[in-house]
Order: sequence, then structure tokens, then C-alpha cells
Amino acid sequence: MIVCKFGGTSMANARQFEKVKAIVTTNPARRIVVVSAPGKRFSNDQKVTDLLIDAFYEFPKENAATVVIERFLSIQQDLDLPVELVDFATSELWTRLESSEGDLNSRLDAVKAFGEEFSARFFAAYLSSQGISARFADPQDIGLLMTEPSERAQLLEDSYKELRKLKDTTEILVVPGFYGYTQSGKLRTFERGGSDITGSILAAAVDAELYENFTDVDFVYAANPNIIDRPEQIELITYREMRELSYAGFTVIHDEALMPVYRKQIPVEIKNTNNPSAPGTKIVAHRLLTDRPVTGLTADEGFSILYVSKYLMNRELGFGRKLLQIIEEEGISYEHTPSGLDDISVIIRSHYLTPKKEQRIVNRVLQELGAEVAYFKHGLSMIVLVGEGMRNSTGLAARATLAISQTGANIEMINQGSSEVSLVFGVLEKDKEKIVRALYDAFFQRVKLRA
Repeated sequence: MIVCKFGGTSMANARQFEKVKAIVTTNPARRIVVVSAPGKRFSNDQKVTDLLIDAFYEFPKENAATVVIERFLSIQQDLDLPVELVDFATSELWTRLESSEGDLNSRLDAVKAFGEEFSARFFAAYLSSQGISARFADPQDIGLLMTEPSERAQLLEDSYKELRKLKDTTEILVVPGFYGYTQSGKLRTFERGGSDITGSILAAAVDAELYENFTDVDFVYAANPNIIDRPEQIELITYREMRELSYAGFTVIHDEALMPVYRKQIPVEIKNTNNPSAPGTKIVAHRLLTDRPVTGLTADEGFSILYVSKYLMNRELGFGRKLLQIIEEEGISYEHTPSGLDDISVIIRSHYLTPKKEQRIVNRVLQELGAEVAYFKHGLSMIVLVGEGMRNSTGLAARATLAISQTGANIEMINQGSSEVSLVFGVLEKDKEKIVRALYDAFFQRVKLRA
């Protein structure tokens, strides 16, 4: 069995529905199809999920809500689907928008999930209209159970036993991504990359031979094509490499989505709905190393550094634990903690911070930990070099720092994980693009062949 997931651009309109149908029916092993909400049809278009969020918060709600229904009406008309589908969608959307049951987050989750649910309902109806045995599979009915709202949104491990029953299906199941239900019956969305995660969960549950993730690019590229002109294509990459790249800015697949398939060692293929014959990028557990140590590089912005200094810090038992506990008690997770003898830096995503939180953290570090210096610095990017071959390469860090120094930019932080498959540089956001170009030139120089 193959589990395939189609992203927002793949489900954006009727023409894309037709492409997805052609892909799904090409291989009878594709029996579980996970879909996202309709995405952008053109560059300045709006995603249905963004429209739903606008409709939830705005008053009056008619403007954004009307656009959402018009998107589904267009699909219904172009594919000649039953008009009752649009009537149902309209009624359900207004029920959710006007509901007063539950807290703000649970009501917002119900509205956000509307896009995926009706994308799946419409696509299942379209397949059936073409004489294909297919049905909409509600996450609650198939047993996709999630943690309660008091905990971080994730799948309950016991769900896998129930989801495994899907392996026996003989028809095509169209499953909405992005959400599930708690044991108490509350709809709940995954935090980020939800449809990717749903597909990966289902692939792991049924022991799929392959998890296909269809998007709008032919390959995963070695660098952002918006920064690098025609970057190298990656045809084969390991889970670990892809996880590192996804974490630091690659948007092709969400980093958390790899965990379920990684556990089962199920290969993943990134494919293009608009060009399905392209070989795509395959994600596997292991690959043969080449003479190129770096597989890809990426950059993400929106980071802050908490810098702390205290003389003889290294001799003080528990200092790091107490520092991280202060951050934890503010509801913040950290990204990196490079340190020296008398100083330590904690890298945090800036969106977790507010001026009040920053002041509380600094005051506690100075007063409770007796630090001599504590302050935040904002406006940082993390640039990450990733490659399985980096573990066996000497002089790689020197090569990277030389390339960065030649741009005239300063390095605010360097960190290398114990796995040695990634090297992270913290730099100012304003220097991000020129550093990415310099590092790409240093590690991906094109070889000129003799005529």
C-alpha cells in the first residue's frame, strides 16, 4: 500500500483535482489519500486556511467566509459535483463561525479544519462521480485520536492499533489532513505542517511500502531557489538530513512529519503534482556517501539570543539547568545552547518573547542565578549546513567561516550537534542572503567540463 498526501497547491482548484485523480488512479496501490485545504491558485491568491482564520476573527464575517464558499462553489461547478455539497459546506462553515461552544482555541481549530475536511469531501465525491470506489474518511471515525488541549497537540500512541485496520481497505480512502479528535470528542489541529504529519502517521500505521508527498516542486533543492539561481537538485537524502533542513527553513515537508515514517523506516518521496513523471527526491534511512560532504544549506530567521555571563560559571553545579528552567517556566522552548567557560547563550525563536517576558527572564537570571551580565539580542538568522558526509570531512568549519568572513559579516554564534551532520551559524538577518550565496559557492561550485 502507498499513502500519498497532496498539499494546498495540489488541491487549489478543479484542474488540480483532475491532476490528483490522474495520479491516484495510475497506481492501484495508492489507497489512502491525504489532502490539504485548497491553497493558492496564483501568486497573490489567498490560501483557504488563511481566509478561514480571517473569517473567524473579523466582524462582520461575511467577506472572508463568502470567498471560502466561492472557492468550493467553483470546484463544484467545474467538476459538475452535486450542489448539495456546497449547501452542506455553507451550513457547516456558518455553524462553526457562529458557535460559542468551547474556548477560543477549540472554536478556532474547528474553523481552521473546515478547509481540509471539505477538500477531502469534495475530492471523494469527485472520485465517486468518475466511477471510482472511494469515500471520505473522517479522522474521528478511523480512530485518529489526539491528546487533550492541556497537552501539546500530538497523536495518542494507542491510535496506531485502530488506524492499522485501514490496511485492509479495498477502496480509496480520502482523509483530511491537519486534524484529529481527542478521546472526549473535541476536534484538534496539529500545530504546524498538519497534513504532512497526518500522512506520515497513516503511512506508519499501515506499514506502507512508500509515503508520497506531492507538492509543487520537482525536487528538494540544495538551497533556496529564491536566493540561489538554479541550485543543485537533491535526488536522495536521509531522514536525518531532511529533518535538519526542514527544521531550519525548508518548507517542502515539515520536520515533525518525518518521525512516524522514520520509526518504521518507510521511504518518502517528494513529488510534483504538476509534473508527476519527474523523479523527485527520495528520503531514506541510509545512503552511500559521495565526495560532497554538504547535502544542502538553509536559513531561517526570527531568532533571539539570551546572553548570560558569570565568572566561574563552569564550576557552578546546576547553573545550566536552572537557566533553562527559568525559560521553561515562561512557556518557552529553546533551540541551541552554545557555551564557554563563563558564558552561555540560549537561542530562542523570537515569537515566543514579549517585552514583559524578556524583562522577567533577565531579572530572574541576574537575581536568582547571580549572573553578572544578561541581555537579549534580536534580529538573528540561523544558517545551517547539513550533510551525512560532514562527519568524515576535515576543515569544513574553517572553509565555512572563511566564506562567511569574505562577505564582511560577523558570526554571532556557531554550534555543531553531536551527530556532526549539521553546522549552525547565527548571523544578523540583514546578512542572511549574502552568506547563503557565499556558502553555496564554497560547497556547491559547479565543475567546468572540458570541451
